[in-house]
Amino acid sequence: MEVRTAVLTISTTVSRRDSEDASGPLLAEQAEAAGCEIVAMEVVPDDYALIEDRLHHYVDDDVALILTTGGTGFTPDDVTPEATRAVVQRDAPGLAEALRAEAGRRHPMGILTRGVSGIAGRTLIVNFPGSPRAIGELFGVVAPVLGHAVETLRREGGRHAGH
Repeated sequence: MEVRTAVLTISTTVSRRDSEDASGPLLAEQAEAAGCEIVAMEVVPDDYALIEDRLHHYVDDDVALILTTGGTGFTPDDVTPEATRAVVQRDAPGLAEALRAEAGRRHPMGILTRGVSGIAGRTLIVNFPGSPRAIGELFGVVAPVLGHAVETLRREGGRHAGH
């Protein structure tokens, strides 16, 4: 099952073209290797309303998986988790917990990432930190479960369908 996926890079400096987006393309590459079909890639600044708007756009467009990178730290403009929470209807905390645990195992500061994960309609949203190193180290933690998670989420009729 190819998973229709959007990658959203959240970075004011990248959106202003003051720096190159290294995290988004790497996240897309890793997702493709895990069986995802990248249907959209976008960069937005660290702006709560804009992040929320773009997440809603992809949910409304029936994208199965939204992967975000950036905006999960402690600076005042790091609002990705809050904007994501405004969109999700159900939490899926295990993904974010697994990412945070692996980040902390690799680097003491890794536990400071505030990313969240959750479900909006039939779309799974997962926040990743904004560094290419973090993407490289962490994507493999969730890659094995993404297909099953999305398949389960999109199953018609609930758990016992077809039985």
